[in-house]
Amino acid sequence: MGVFLVLQLAGLLLIFLYLYLMSQRGTIKRYTAIIEKVGNKQFPSAQLILEYLEDLGFSISKRTLERDFDAIRNEFGVEITYDTSRRGYYIDEANSIELSAFLRFLEIVNTADLLTESLADSKHTLDYIHFDQGGGFRGIEHLRPLLQAIREQREIKFKHFSYQREKWHHFSVHPYLLKEYQNRWYVVGWVKGIKDYLTFGLDRIKDLTILPSTFERDANVDLPARFDATIGVIYGNGKRERIVLWFNAEQKHYVKSLPLHPTQKIVAENDEGLTIELYVVPNYELVQHILMHHAFVKVIEPEWLAEEVMKKHLQASNIYKN
Repeated sequence: MGVFLVLQLAGLLLIFLYLYLMSQRGTIKRYTAIIEKVGNKQFPSAQLILEYLEDLGFSISKRTLERDFDAIRNEFGVEITYDTSRRGYYIDEANSIELSAFLRFLEIVNTADLLTESLADSKHTLDYIHFDQGGGFRGIEHLRPLLQAIREQREIKFKHFSYQREKWHHFSVHPYLLKEYQNRWYVVGWVKGIKDYLTFGLDRIKDLTILPSTFERDANVDLPARFDATIGVIYGNGKRERIVLWFNAEQKHYVKSLPLHPTQKIVAENDEGLTIELYVVPNYELVQHILMHHAFVKVIEPEWLAEEVMKKHLQASNIYKN
């Protein structure tokens, strides 16, 4: 079991976009602290940032802080800017990369760093950690070549296994995006022959080849924005809808602590339950998430979604009747 967990930990480390960062643990922790301090929208001065870092054990000069600002900007695309009127720093989100994705990346790096340090302290560390054994690390050996192909706009080809048809299919793809969802990784791209953007699970890919041929990325296509509007890895080209859900008192705390979507907003709350609203493009995974809460949730709006969920519950009931 110990060897298996070590392999899983190694798999986690492979997902990093920049493997060399693991050799700069202190620097990454410092970057994280700077972003946490600057990102709270209180416009801290350089002195306040330095004092904050000092409290966390990072004693650096103002010049080093300025170099950190440059590194965070140049290496990660997060723009830290000085506001003269407020006399402090803030993150210019309009000119930065998707900040939530970057913070998620730092979270993964720091979590793995913590585990690595703990393992170095004691070989028994893994005796006290239980990893999800759902197979989420399968296919991550494809991450690095896929990321290279996306950056260089190189065409790829591979075989992908279809669960519906239970057979392997050959695909030629213009890769656009790597996406992580529920501890699994996917590549999204434009598919030759189909002329559409499809999502492929890396755990079902084999014989991956990066071809010498290149392609021009369609500047009018914003795949991250499409996924931002949906739940899961299946996006649609429809419009966002207002989804209103009610959860009973037993479930409401879980829904508040683990939102279904970033657009989740509390509409009403009392001792009997919690009402929330989402603004998403409805898809299969939205229905699946609702069904996961079975008898503890009720769809209030829209009516068609309430009817669809009700039909799923009736189908499940009929299975047990038979």
